[in-house]
Amino acid sequence: MPATTLPEILALQAATRPQALAIVDGANSTTYQQLAAAADRVTQALLADGVQAGERIAVLAHDAAHWFAVAFGVAAAGAVLLPLNWRLGAAELAFQIEDAGVRRWFVGTELAARADEVEGLCPGLGERIQFGDEPSAAAVGRVRLGTFSRWLAAAPSSEPSVAARPSIAAEQPAVQMYTSGTTGRPKGVVLAHRSFVAVRRALRAAGDPWLDWSPRDRSLLAVPAFHIGGFWWAMTAFDEGACTVLVPQFAGWRVLATIAAEHITKAFLVPAMLQICLSEPDCKHTDFSSLDTIVYGGSPIPRPNLEAAMRTFGCRFAQIYGLTETGNTAVCLRPDDHRRPELFEAAGRPYPGVAITIVDGDGQPLPTGAIGEICIASPANMLEYWRRPEATAATLRAGVVHTGDAGFLDAEGYVHVCDRIKDMICSAGENVYPAEIESVLCGHPAVAEAAVIGVPDPRWGELAKAIVVLRPGAVADAAALLAHVRGQLAHFKVPRSVDFVASLPRTPSGKIQKHVLREPFWAGHRRRVN
Repeated sequence: MPATTLPEILALQAATRPQALAIVDGANSTTYQQLAAAADRVTQALLADGVQAGERIAVLAHDAAHWFAVAFGVAAAGAVLLPLNWRLGAAELAFQIEDAGVRRWFVGTELAARADEVEGLCPGLGERIQFGDEPSAAAVGRVRLGTFSRWLAAAPSSEPSVAARPSIAAEQPAVQMYTSGTTGRPKGVVLAHRSFVAVRRALRAAGDPWLDWSPRDRSLLAVPAFHIGGFWWAMTAFDEGACTVLVPQFAGWRVLATIAAEHITKAFLVPAMLQICLSEPDCKHTDFSSLDTIVYGGSPIPRPNLEAAMRTFGCRFAQIYGLTETGNTAVCLRPDDHRRPELFEAAGRPYPGVAITIVDGDGQPLPTGAIGEICIASPANMLEYWRRPEATAATLRAGVVHTGDAGFLDAEGYVHVCDRIKDMICSAGENVYPAEIESVLCGHPAVAEAAVIGVPDPRWGELAKAIVVLRPGAVADAAALLAHVRGQLAHFKVPRSVDFVASLPRTPSGKIQKHVLREPFWAGHRRRVN
């Protein structure tokens, strides 16, 4: 019987392949039996502590076996996991904790100092359970303190009775993840247990092999599990009974070394990670013979960068598209699709059980080829934005997520993502989508990265401006780059100016923070459209 909830995923693997490796973290290895036993002790300890159904429990720690033991244990206790982005500052973390009403949290020793700051801002936090060393003296008096091992040791040693264990359903909330917050305050996306299994169930029901997952796979987790892509990727591997190899903190050289040393077969990387790996000096000498598939997603990838990655890694590639609000992936450009270069700029086609529609500003369906808002009906769609009914109603309508992404469907049913609707530039009445221009710019041999934004213009309303990062040692001026774009795109799409920068600002998940790039040009404008 296939699993329908997170606890069932782990229980099934522990029962069928108890001695198989679930997690490899450096020199440490954890079997499915060991992971299930640790998760069970977390559940027992939480129930003994009086955890309430639906209570939000946060984790601030780098990925490790104990991180996932807590994730599964929290789910089995009927609570909701709040994975915290450890790259955020104390005030940003405090907002999420207060917004979610967190009363207890798990903290990694490596982030204890940050936790001290957060607790000073969050009077509602009553308990810290710290992995590894004792909590610092700075937190004494504010919270109930304890180490993870001591907390587990104090829990009942016998398994809770069936009556004591809550019944977990696929529709119950399991995880709350905050959107990256590139504009405004982040919103808590509430995802049910089904969000992490429903698409897999639909694939299996359709007899669709998708990426040919197998219990023999060794899966690289380099995208942090606090991100929807990382959490989803880990649960996909666990659902298959594969081994997940952790890279707790991304570095290009570390990923390359891990692929070779751990004989990785499947990896999930965002485009920025791929680009960093390709730029590592050791990349050309790395043994990629074990690699079967690289899955990429999270942001658009320029065609030249994709082609370079395919040549270098020499394995199958698959692109995924989706949002936190859709439980991550809803669309996939399969490995076979990557044999058709004309599809490289497509996001892919929806999975079995997922429907895509393109609508205009009034919510009416648009014909094939017409650009509008991409809407996704998926069995993995979110339950709601936590305590934001108006935002929920605006995004989730009749079970369909309105993505805020602009795109179109072609005649074969492939989804093409043009850009975020909010990033669209309206110049002299023409809609200009930056991603198209960025892809052309990145095709220039001197360009490493590019972002295109709209800046106010008194005559045309808005004009496109390119922000460019050149490759190391490369030389190019604005005139050369604009001529390159002019040779491939319509005149109205050509940027009117180019700024050169050393790097582009990004969110922790690798997305370019275009609001940061826009701010100097829109400061003083009451409205951010012109």
